[in-house]
Amino acid sequence: MADCLRIGAVNYLNTKPLIYDLDRLAPEAELILDFPSCLADHLEEGRLDVALIPIIEYFRAGTYRLVPEICIASHGPVLSVTLFSRCPPTSIGRVALDAGSRTSAALAQILLRERWHVRPEICQLPLDARPDDVDADAVLVIGDRAMHACLPGFAHAIDLGQEWQEWTGLPFVYAAWAVRDGVNLGPVADALREAKRRGLANIGPIAAREAKLLGLDPGFCRRYLSNIIRFDLGFREQAGMEYFYRMACRLGLAPAGVAVRYDAAGELVSGPLREYI
Repeated sequence: MADCLRIGAVNYLNTKPLIYDLDRLAPEAELILDFPSCLADHLEEGRLDVALIPIIEYFRAGTYRLVPEICIASHGPVLSVTLFSRCPPTSIGRVALDAGSRTSAALAQILLRERWHVRPEICQLPLDARPDDVDADAVLVIGDRAMHACLPGFAHAIDLGQEWQEWTGLPFVYAAWAVRDGVNLGPVADALREAKRRGLANIGPIAAREAKLLGLDPGFCRRYLSNIIRFDLGFREQAGMEYFYRMACRLGLAPAGVAVRYDAAGELVSGPLREYI
């Protein structure tokens, strides 16, 4: 492992409370910002030591540990994971999935197959492509560009966080801090927890600052970070995460037999999943 511990995070609005003051809290570490899919690849390649990765990539790797108590989740509508469709979801024949995401892409496929009972052809929406130019019945858009997207040529705008909650009654976990095997976080573990604490205490200033950069309404950004996105990885979030993993295994989107393991600094949150399903 490199002397300087390398931390990877997403440069999206919903990540900002989790990396607030992190450069000061962990001066011995390097913070690298990238797309979710790129972070997962870099963690797997050993170019990062801990990263905020799509949760599906935790299960696909099977060797990471999760930093306890921290995640990016929703308990209903998420606003930043939207499936735009020209037709009702039960009629989708071809769907383009945002290349920047893997968890949301897996979620879209699960909902299409298990909730709407369709098996559309899958293609990719490149990171530099315009979603409204895609040649498909539907397009999945995530992150900040989902909050900007209108796509008037698409009749339906389907919030996948809302669809998941209505279907399962569970929260949905999109991303969490994953630690590469053999890496000792040391004081960085406490820095990640303190960054989250400070970030949640400064939602207003974060929203005001990021709204200017993103061209969004500051009030909207504040409500999004305060009321829409959830940052605590608790009992119900783990239940939703494990049910998502079960569905992903069923469709061949993740390998079976991967347990949820937490970094040594925390304890596994466990309990009977059946209570929530």
